[in-house]
Amino acid sequence: MSKAARYRHELKYEISYLEYIPLRQRLRAVMDKDSYADTEGQYKISSLYFDNYNDKALKEKVEGAPKREKFRIRYYNGDTSFMKLEKKMKINGLCMKHSCSITKDECERLLSGDYSWMLDSGRGLIQEFYTKIISQQLRPRTMVMYTREPYIYDAGNVRVTFDMNISTGLYATDFLKGDIEGIPAPTDGRIVLEIKYDDYMPELIRDIVQVGVVRAEAFSKYAASRQYEL
Repeated sequence: MSKAARYRHELKYEISYLEYIPLRQRLRAVMDKDSYADTEGQYKISSLYFDNYNDKALKEKVEGAPKREKFRIRYYNGDTSFMKLEKKMKINGLCMKHSCSITKDECERLLSGDYSWMLDSGRGLIQEFYTKIISQQLRPRTMVMYTREPYIYDAGNVRVTFDMNISTGLYATDFLKGDIEGIPAPTDGRIVLEIKYDDYMPELIRDIVQVGVVRAEAFSKYAASRQYEL
């Protein structure tokens, strides 16, 4: 499970490249770079999202259901030797994420339809995922790939990220190839700014992120990547 099993505030904005540049400069002056980022302060994320044949997770997102969840498998920088299964939950605007490790071999078995190992895995999240696969008929639905530029701030446990170059892929069998060439998602080249924090956002950070930002958006990279199918 994740280290911080608690609900957090999450704000999302779509911004232009011209808004991104000065905002990044202001954040760099007061926030720390994520230790996992490269020399450019970025890393690449590859995710495989699961949904059922009725598109339960997608419909709940589009309709703005106050309580919803979705499962995904994720790895970074094309490195499939370290992968995570994640469950993201949202209740009345607050978010929580649980995660646990999953091996490449386990992922291959899961994608091939072999779930026999999951109940005896000794990992609660994988066991829960198994019950949802059976009861809700969850299956791989789409891949989402993007570049993330993250910043952290200790007070308020604030994390600010810029997600860009968002692309999608429809074939789950390609997920474990590592460096996936996807189709650009329909975002009109805009960048997704995400702000996560615990109980409060420090005034310093609040003042910075309001610059050039008009309003929060109910943006979902998963939903955007499914637009080609709708």
